[in-house]
Formats: sequence, structure tokens, C-alpha cells
Amino acid sequence: MNIPNVLTISRLVAIPPLMVLLLVRFQGHDQLAAALFIVFSLTDTLDGQIARRRGTVSDLGKFLDPLADKLFVLSVLIVLVQEGLIAAWVVVIIFSRELIITILRSVAAAQGQVISAAPLGKTKTVMQMGAVTLLILQRPYPIVVPLADLVVGIAILFTIWSGLDYLWRFRFLLGPFDSSRAPQRAGPSGLAPTSDDAVGAAARELGELLRRQGLTVSVAESCTGGMIGSLITDQPGSSSYFLGGVIAYSNEVKRNQLGVSQALLKQVGAVSGEVAKAMAAGARSRFGSDLAVSVTCIAGPDADGTTKPVGLTYVAVASAGGAASHEFRFDGDRWSNRRQAAEQALRLLAEEAGSSARAKTA
Repeated sequence: MNIPNVLTISRLVAIPPLMVLLLVRFQGHDQLAAALFIVFSLTDTLDGQIARRRGTVSDLGKFLDPLADKLFVLSVLIVLVQEGLIAAWVVVIIFSRELIITILRSVAAAQGQVISAAPLGKTKTVMQMGAVTLLILQRPYPIVVPLADLVVGIAILFTIWSGLDYLWRFRFLLGPFDSSRAPQRAGPSGLAPTSDDAVGAAARELGELLRRQGLTVSVAESCTGGMIGSLITDQPGSSSYFLGGVIAYSNEVKRNQLGVSQALLKQVGAVSGEVAKAMAAGARSRFGSDLAVSVTCIAGPDADGTTKPVGLTYVAVASAGGAASHEFRFDGDRWSNRRQAAEQALRLLAEEAGSSARAKTA
């Protein structure tokens, strides 16, 4: 249990008092209900930001966060239907979408996978929460009724759109289950995860984005030992966007193959944000790729006698605009830390690919 998960659970805890405020009658009860709804809605954004910033993204959080969002919104909508503030068919559409996605997540869980909330799904949730806030306030403030109707309509569109998006992206779950594609537990050698677990799903999404935007990528890996490159090249058609990589486990390889200066390595150490940026920039220059990602970390104990804490990880992404490094602190075992580092690298690459695409169209 960590802070992001506590914030997620707080939305579930807030449901009973929120429903009471909507049903009782005293001066300002609707305004208080709206304020409470807004406050706990903000935790939906806050928990994800904290998890990514601190590197505490967990399978529990990925499963619990969308579940809490659904229960939080649907419970209020049901009360609003009872109070005559929204048509029942609207709730039926929203509930049907959530039920279908919940079933999809259950199928994924049976295959050892966790489907985390997608960007379009999060946008859907934001629109639904905005609509619910206006629906609550339309009772004391009738002037907001037209605006509430408009936002409800937009929320319905996003609800249907995001549902179809989930079904399309995870359509492989709807066919017969191929046990040969099931995720395998890592052995002592630290074998890379298969393409069907959460990290593999991130690699698929990254591949689709790179292919759609016509971007190329390269990697420079230290502690992950080729895991990121393996995940990327597991995807069919990856040859169109993946150019190559360097497993720079030793400082000598970092110097000779990626151009990281000896002075920098001596000054800040191999596990540092500065070295991560130099590695990413070196890989991008060496392979001539649009994007490059690097990872350097203390994956487990006995890491060359360093005094830096186990789990300290730096992931850097280089693009035409330069290189940026991100610090994470993971608290798992050696395999778990390497896996989380790979997942964060894929996520940051996807974010940079999206930013590069927006810059091209600007």
C-alpha cells in the first residue's frame, strides 16, 4: 500500500457520505456535495502523477484506479436518476460500457495481464466527472442546466468512443486463449517478460504510435540488459521503427560506444541523470534515430560496491529537442526493478513520440 493507492481508495470511502449529501435536505447540501465530489475527483489525477513521479506504479493501482473511478461516478449518477436530475438511459449507456471493460479486464487477469487506464479512458472519466458536477449544481442553480446537458452529451460520446478504443486495442483477448503467449515467470537468468503482460502492452502501444507517426527509435541499456530492445522487437513490424541498441553494462562501453565522457562518469557516477542523458544522446547520434531511450540503475544489491540505494533508476529520452532524464526509486527485487525500469522507459518514449508528433503538426 502506497500513497497513490491510498488516494485511490479514498474515492471509494467518499461514496457513502456523498450519497447522503445528495439525498438529505438542508441549506447548501448540493453545493457541499459538489465540492466533495470535485475534491475527490482531483485525487484521480493526483494518484497517477505521484505514482509515475515516484516510480510506485503497481499492478494493484492499475486495477484499482479505474475500478474506483467507475464506482465513484456511477454511484452518484444512480442517486441523480432517483432525484430526477438525469435520464436513466444515460446511466445505462455509461454502466454498459463500464461492464464491458470490466469483463475485458477480468479476461486479461485470467491470462496474467493487467489492463491499465488508457489516455482516452482517463479523458472519458474527466468528462463524466465534469458532467456529474454540473448535474449536482443544476438543482440550486437552474442557469447551468443547458451547460449540464451539453457536457453530458460530450461525456456520452467519450464514453462510447473510449469503450470502442479499449475493445480494439485489446481485441486479441477476445479470441481463443493461446497458452503459448501467456506471461512466463522470470527465472534466475532474468528472462524478459513476454509480449502479453503489462510491459508488453506498453511496447505494443509504443509501436503503434511510432509506426503511425513515422518515427524511429534506438536504445541504450545498462541494468535492463537488453530488455527494452527485446520488448520493442517482440512486436510485429518493429523493423520499420526500431534501428538498434547498445547494452552498455560497463563504463568502458558507455565511453567507447555511446560517447559518455570519463570525466562525467567520474564526477557523478554511472547511475545518474547526467549519464542517462549522455547515453540517450549517444544512442540517438550513433543510430541516427528520431528518438532514443536510456536506462541506468541500481537494480539489486552488490552493485559494484556503490553506496547509492537499490532501486535508484534514471531513464532518459533524447529527441531533436535534446535529452531529458527522469529519476525513479523502485522498491522491489532485482527482477521487479528491471521490469519497472523497462516499463517506465516505454511510457516515456510514448510520451515523447506524442510530443514530437504534435510539434510536427503545429
